[in-house]
Amino acid sequence: MVWRMSFGRRLELMRSVRELARRLEYLEAGASAIDSMEAAFVRREIDRLFVGWGLRKVEGLELDGAPASPDSLIERGPEELFREALAAVRAEAGLSDEERKN
Repeated sequence: MVWRMSFGRRLELMRSVRELARRLEYLEAGASAIDSMEAAFVRREIDRLFVGWGLRKVEGLELDGAPASPDSLIERGPEELFREALAAVRAEAGLSDEERKN
């Protein structure tokens, strides 16, 4: 279940992503393998931030014998399910590519 978007939540999300997005843009402009690896790491941090911010609850899933929560899905859940949650959060957020950069 994903939180619904509101003006306040959109502002909160944009504030949270802003610095990481700036760092990502800088790293993507670099030519070294280290820059590429760092950029991939920052992208994953942004994905993690989105899911942690927007996923309200997980239903019908157990991880390590306990009901799954947004945090446990991020930490121990199947990557495919994490990606599904990320897509749902991004769809609800409805951010354009330009807004995601800021």
